[in-house]
Amino acid sequence: MTRRPSKSKVSRTAAKPTRHTAKAAASAPTIVPQHHGRFEYSAIVDRKPLRWPNGARVALWVIPNIEHFLFDRPSTRLADGGLGLNPDVLNYSWRDYGVRVGIWRMMDIMERYGIKGTVALNSDVCTYYPRIIEAGNDLGWEWMGHGTTNSVLINRQTEAEERALVKGVVEAIHKGTGKRPRGWLSPALSETTRTLDLLAAAGIDYVGNWVNDDQPYAMRVKSGRMLSMPYSAEINDIPALLGLHQSPEMFGQMIRDQFDVLYEDGARTGRVMSICLHPFLIGHPHRSKYLDQALKHITSRQEVWLATGSEIADWYRKNYTEGS
Repeated sequence: MTRRPSKSKVSRTAAKPTRHTAKAAASAPTIVPQHHGRFEYSAIVDRKPLRWPNGARVALWVIPNIEHFLFDRPSTRLADGGLGLNPDVLNYSWRDYGVRVGIWRMMDIMERYGIKGTVALNSDVCTYYPRIIEAGNDLGWEWMGHGTTNSVLINRQTEAEERALVKGVVEAIHKGTGKRPRGWLSPALSETTRTLDLLAAAGIDYVGNWVNDDQPYAMRVKSGRMLSMPYSAEINDIPALLGLHQSPEMFGQMIRDQFDVLYEDGARTGRVMSICLHPFLIGHPHRSKYLDQALKHITSRQEVWLATGSEIADWYRKNYTEGS
């Protein structure tokens, strides 16, 4: 007669994790809650009036996205001629124009108007294009994390993989630029439900992924602190030029129109205006001339603060959310 194991023994045996179950748990999809819980709703008309330094109505925040792309996979494209091809030489080399030529044209234009960029920086740029880092440091630009490469989004990693990715980006930018990044913009603004917590734990204290306001606001994280900074999904050359098929001239007009309205709004309460740019797009001659015209228009007004992301975050924290 075969003896059956006792219930307690069966229970202990079944509870013991195996290599297979551990692997399955690590790869299981994250359950996304119906409510994010990162902040409460806030109507801008109910907030304490926001005042920028020297009475400025608008804090201008210009974000060049300086990126590295892998040769063996698709990404942002101009033409469909290479669709499905690997390698897609046409679109890869079109993007490569940005780091070879376009960024230098952008730097010239921005320096002309006294604007320091806050770069959304793929950490691979430090390895492959150190000349850009050298020039940006000479200009006093700020560097914020933008993933490792724009060929890898943040969403399908395990928690351990995502933590290692964030840590690697922060350390690589610190080593490559001489400064630890304080800000973060994910590739394609991608996140998991834990990204903000991992960023805060790594010392990042502001993020541009949430495009829902004209002012900074505090976000809840497990440790550290986090501000959401107003990044634009529309005053952004990729969706405007490639998604909406606006002309370069119209994109320049969009920038001016956005500023004009924010400048009027800013008489009541201060606003942040972000201009989000990619050197492989706006850095081409026929487009860059309209960026030049738009920046000339903006900087002709006196009540404008030309700021970096960290400068905006520090002012806001000190004057409106001390201790957050």
